[in-house]
Amino acid sequence: MPFINITIIEGRTAEQKEKLIYEVSHTVSEVLDASIETVRVCINEIPSTHWGIAGESIYQRNNK
Repeated sequence: MPFINITIIEGRTAEQKEKLIYEVSHTVSEVLDASIETVRVCINEIPSTHWGIAGESIYQRNNK
């Protein structure tokens, strides 16, 4: 059973996340020759204040 864990910064729409789940699931099913019913996708959304790049949060970088 393929399990795909995706981490993104929060802020995407429900529609974008639905499309991401659909596209990733179908791609993994095709590439691994696995039944689509066995593919699992988990999206972890991280606040921009909790994601750092080069010593500062993305929130801080975007609000300079």
